[in-house]
Amino acid sequence: MAASRVSTRDITFTAMCTAIIAVFAQITIPMPLGVPMTMQTFAVPFTAIMVGRKRGTAASFIYLLIGLIGVPVFAGFGAGPGTLFGVTGGFLFSFPLMAWCAGKGAEAYSRILAADNKKRGAAWLRVWIGLIAGAVINYAVGVLWFMLITKGSFLTAFYACVLPFIPTSVIKIILAGIAGVKARKLAAL
Repeated sequence: MAASRVSTRDITFTAMCTAIIAVFAQITIPMPLGVPMTMQTFAVPFTAIMVGRKRGTAASFIYLLIGLIGVPVFAGFGAGPGTLFGVTGGFLFSFPLMAWCAGKGAEAYSRILAADNKKRGAAWLRVWIGLIAGAVINYAVGVLWFMLITKGSFLTAFYACVLPFIPTSVIKIILAGIAGVKARKLAAL
């Protein structure tokens, strides 16, 4: 079995995406029940669409690791195990899965268009499916974690973690899809 080779380009794109996630994490709006609205959920799928599932997932893992060891990259310049394992930890833990879904959708987009440039609708559908799947996973893991940490009910978790965020999630999905595909084309140059 041949070993997978990591190129300088892979390392550069992964590091750049990790930095983008860390910067966007600082754009945050506090919410009443302790789960802030952040732009991480835009940055994670955006970067994965731009660079693909492997690099995007790696960037999300690295982001979590550097936050875990104390670099203040989480929302509100949070860092360390207390933040990662706190009430919003489920959302953070789901980022690699979210990135994988978005990146997988983007790779399908590229494959479809490479085979037949007239199948734009089918290609975009794959992007949207990847983004929606990633958002659903993010919410599901976040809600379950919130319930575990707070020992609260599903309804409380739903009101704290999902309901107030649905409108902005739709906007983030649309923007991440459009901007991510444009950035993917630029990154391929």
